[in-house]
Amino acid sequence: MLMETTSKIFEPFAFAKGLTLRNRVVMAPMTTWSANGDGTVSDEEVSYYRRRVKGVGLVVTGCTHVTPNGIGFTGEFASYDDSFMPSLRRLAESAKSGGAPAILQIFHAGNKAVPELVPKKDVVSASALEVPPGPFNPGGVTTRALSHDEILDVISAFGRATRRAIEAGFDGVELHGAHGFLIQNFFSPVYNQRNDEWGGALENRMRFPLAVVLEVKRIIDTYATRPFLLGYRISPEEPESGGLRIEDTYGLIDRLIDCGVDYIHASLSSVLDAKPVEASDDRMIAELIAARVAGRVPVLAAGQVRTPQQAERALDLGLSLVAVGQGLVINPDWVELSKSGNGDLIETEIRTTTVPKIALPTKLWGVIEAAGGWFKINDDHAAHGRKANA
Repeated sequence: MLMETTSKIFEPFAFAKGLTLRNRVVMAPMTTWSANGDGTVSDEEVSYYRRRVKGVGLVVTGCTHVTPNGIGFTGEFASYDDSFMPSLRRLAESAKSGGAPAILQIFHAGNKAVPELVPKKDVVSASALEVPPGPFNPGGVTTRALSHDEILDVISAFGRATRRAIEAGFDGVELHGAHGFLIQNFFSPVYNQRNDEWGGALENRMRFPLAVVLEVKRIIDTYATRPFLLGYRISPEEPESGGLRIEDTYGLIDRLIDCGVDYIHASLSSVLDAKPVEASDDRMIAELIAARVAGRVPVLAAGQVRTPQQAERALDLGLSLVAVGQGLVINPDWVELSKSGNGDLIETEIRTTTVPKIALPTKLWGVIEAAGGWFKINDDHAAHGRKANA
């Protein structure tokens, strides 16, 4: 099926701060596991971005930790010290090399930090709890609850990383408040068991996320001399019994907008199929989030959007922008193929014979092979293993 070049996904989009995108396709933040051993951006990661940013409207980088104990993945590039400024500048240049603005995603991994990479294996979170197994962590780690003063230090660290992003040449930062990382640890009724001002009632559980937003906004107002966006990524719900539900997220969204975020980014298992855990009708989470925001700020979402037809359907749910992750990993020329009417040539799985041609970092390819689910052996059409989320 050919995609018309007049499709909505190719229409320009303007943020209120004056930053205009050439189209509504966002390169989704994807961890590449490919930084150098010292936490600097590698040549492979630079090539990965340069190969994929020529057609998109906006680039959001993979996450970077704002404190040494916030690292969530092996091979993750760092932003917690001014010594990383040359590395961050290099990443900004490569991410912007295709002509699109670039956003630096900043985070603290919280209870999903890698113990072996954290100083003294001191994994911190909102509360002292045992971490369940996840896609990238074996579980069995018991976290230490951050003290009040340590919480304030982490909030300041987000601000300092934002100042570095401004100086490095990025066009914004995105706070990663999703995927069970530290910001979500505080917001979660499951992982925040505190009984001080940082936990308990919903208002207190929102205190840390909103404090980070306000500190980052203060830094932007102080240091940015050009349009500079502040985005916030959410996981609208948690699968656990008693976990976050969409009503909690509605309350956070309202407060985030009041505090001045420039966009909301929903990370979903599937933009087109994910419904609330306690769904009462057929509306998708993406549609519900867009309706709640009601045009106050732009809304984008990521989750298994691999074809231009799926991207178009995502925008029809009320989204302002659509994030493409695995689609761009597999097809570096995703936008160009879509816009030229050759969307039918877009692959939905990696053919192993094409790996050398698509600037796929070695470690990222190793993770994809280990996960087994979105690649094809040579050129046959038999997929192996489970399907991975985008």
